[in-house]
Amino acid sequence: MTIWEKMEKMDRRWVYLMVAIMVILPFILPADFPISITPEARMLYDTIEALPDSSVVLLVFDYYPSTIAECEPMTIAALHHFFSKDCKVITLSNIPLGGPSMAERITRMMAEQYNKVYGVDFVNLGYKANYVAVMSGMGTSIESIFPTDNSGTPLAELPLMQNVNNYDDISFLFEVADNATADYWVSIVNAQFGLPMGCGTTAVSAPKYYAFVSAGQFVGLLGGMKGAAEYEILIGQKADAVSGMSAQSLVHLLIIFLVIIGNVGFFLGRSKKREARL
Repeated sequence: MTIWEKMEKMDRRWVYLMVAIMVILPFILPADFPISITPEARMLYDTIEALPDSSVVLLVFDYYPSTIAECEPMTIAALHHFFSKDCKVITLSNIPLGGPSMAERITRMMAEQYNKVYGVDFVNLGYKANYVAVMSGMGTSIESIFPTDNSGTPLAELPLMQNVNNYDDISFLFEVADNATADYWVSIVNAQFGLPMGCGTTAVSAPKYYAFVSAGQFVGLLGGMKGAAEYEILIGQKADAVSGMSAQSLVHLLIIFLVIIGNVGFFLGRSKKREARL
């Protein structure tokens, strides 16, 4: 039996093993694959970089735990950028399943790195049902919608919130979403209240939102893990998204290699069968 015939009869479990190795390898031996920066990611970075230090920003955790691999690196990178500029960060979520707890976990983790104090430098408002009413109501009074934070502390007792009444007191909104809530932030908050905003979303949702950038409704966009990796590079904080892109690139190369080898083996095998018949 030739090597090509052996390749054709290879047990698929060997393919699964090779894919697993390609996924794990970059996390053990980091591989530095080139990642191009899209204009949309650059626009988002430039807009946040141009914010005055100590600006109040809104970071929205509108994604489910199932898309953590794509969306969480975006929120971590955004917090790196915000906290490095000493911005005051307010978080909330329109997702009841995991949104408030993910916001709590990530903001606390990042606050430790930058010595930020809860209630002074960042606040987690948590979740409220009926996001259309929430978004509209916050334009008049945030406290009327969120009388307490995620832990039940009245907003009046949090120093940061004593000076933040509505969208007029917020400089920028960054929405990270894996669903259509981004549409409502644009149609309600950006269109009606004029709050500048950017978006990070899953790769499958990103094509829709490029039109929002072209229309000026989003100042920039991060699409999927690649978008998160671009932002990590722009802020100088290479982390999970860059490693994930390396793993993804290696798996793609493996698949291309196997497809080429499979086709070469198929055509060589077919030509040998023709010769045998002659």
